[in-house]
Amino acid sequence: MTLSSMVVSRDWQEVSVLECVLGGLHIDVDVESEPERAFAKLAKSKVDALIVDCDLKGAENFLRHLQDERHHPSSVPLVIVSGSRGQHGLVGKGAIFTFEKPISVEQAVRTLSAARNLILDGRLRYHRQLLEMPISVSYGANKRLEAQLTNLSQGGLRIHLDPPLKIRGPARVSFGLPGTKCTVKAEGVIVWRDQLGNAGIRFVQMSKRIQRELQLWLAQQYFTR
Repeated sequence: MTLSSMVVSRDWQEVSVLECVLGGLHIDVDVESEPERAFAKLAKSKVDALIVDCDLKGAENFLRHLQDERHHPSSVPLVIVSGSRGQHGLVGKGAIFTFEKPISVEQAVRTLSAARNLILDGRLRYHRQLLEMPISVSYGANKRLEAQLTNLSQGGLRIHLDPPLKIRGPARVSFGLPGTKCTVKAEGVIVWRDQLGNAGIRFVQMSKRIQRELQLWLAQQYFTR
């Protein structure tokens, strides 16, 4: 799975180092020298990582406008800022990572590798794998039913019931992970349902071993799409 990035800078020594390292990490790079044009591009397309040279004229306003957009967190990239050696205040510009210029290859590899891992962790946390398989759901006082599992994530799952049932509250689920010998057993809560028979269950407790198996399985599905 290829990630995408934008570098907002006119420092071509910085840009050349970043392009080399980002390419090695399988992250596509779009270089923009004008903050206004960069902001216009971001309004039309999403990138995973944004690297901004704070020495660039207009960078302060660009980052300020970007922070104003953060009420839409799903559309905001991971932000990395750079600045000349001795420049203060890089940490307070809404960035998770910072570079002090001149950027060395070693520093770029270390920082951008950590950024890539953080991006992938976020993607996997919210990734929902579409499925169509049976699942056992227990609820109430020893009540049990068979349902259809329709999607699965690290945090929970969606099921389909036919006919629809008016159930809410605590539930226990059990299902096999396709292609493995692992049976997922977890405590959950039915947090929503609709009149079409769909319901959402949020996981509240499962063993560490099963949690790890589930994370690895979801990662395999994500990267083999």
